[in-house]
Parts: sequence; structure tokens; C-alpha cells
Amino acid sequence: MKSIFAMYSSFVNIITKIVGIIAGALLFIPAFMVCYEVVARGAFNAPTEWVMEISTYCVVIAGFLGMGVTYSYGAHIKVDIVLSRLSEQTKCYLEVITSIVGIIFVALFFNEALNMALLSLENNNCAPTTLSTPLWIPQMAMPIGMGVLLLQIIKTLVLDLGRIASGDYTKEAL
Repeated sequence: MKSIFAMYSSFVNIITKIVGIIAGALLFIPAFMVCYEVVARGAFNAPTEWVMEISTYCVVIAGFLGMGVTYSYGAHIKVDIVLSRLSEQTKCYLEVITSIVGIIFVALFFNEALNMALLSLENNNCAPTTLSTPLWIPQMAMPIGMGVLLLQIIKTLVLDLGRIASGDYTKEAL
């Protein structure tokens, strides 16, 4: 039978992959819309009013959704000049500390972003634009992205605590 952590890890990886695919797809949409805008404006002298708004939403949503994906690949910003000089054991302990701080920060961000999106939904807030986009739609990308990031950081914390418990500080121990 699979361990609880193995099931959790598989669940987090699946969620991260799905969110990553959505984020990637959202980056293609603005490219097509901008091409449409160029043709509509240049060939038909008929500029659109919605391309900029939807493109901006797509890029911002993709950015928030991609945070957990980026973290899962270890691609977030690190101070490599310092980390490269530390032992594997020290790096592991430092990773535990930064994971705990990250969990606190991301959980607070998640909570506030969720409250903001739910308040926008409750008050029926809309963008002051031609499309009058309900603001909760783009705002929900923040708690979703932070939620996936939070799951990934928890996974990292548990892995690092396991490395410390086993005394094997190499990444291969994972």
C-alpha cells in the first residue's frame, strides 16, 4: 500500500501538471488575439476594444497559476552564490527554514486573495471596461496559484524533514 506522503505527492504533482497546462495554454491566447488585433486594425481599420483586457487577464492568470509549477522545477529565484558554498546538510536545514517561512507567507497570501475574490463575487464587482468582466474571475487565479504553491512547499518541507530524519542529505535520497 502506498504511503500517505506518496499519495499526497502524486496528488500534488497531478494538480500542478493540470494547472501548468492551463497556465501554458493561457499564454497562447494573447498571441492569437494580438495577431487578430493587428489584422483587424491594419487590414480592416476595425480595432477591437477587448484584446488588451483579455490579453492582460490571460498573462496575469498564467503568472499566478505558474508559480507552483515553477517551484516544483526548482526554478524560483535562489542566491546560488551563497548556496553553492554550503554543505548538503546545511542546505537541507536552510531549505526547511525557508519552507516554513514560505508556508506562512503563502498561506497568508492565499487567505487574503481568497477573501478578496469572494468579496468581489459577493459584491458583484466588475471591471470598469467595455467588457465589464466580473473581477472575481481573474482574482481567483491568485488563491488557486497560491494554493498549488502552498501544496508544493509543504511537499518540499516533508521531503527535507525526511532527509534530515534519515541523515541522507543528498537530493538522490528523495
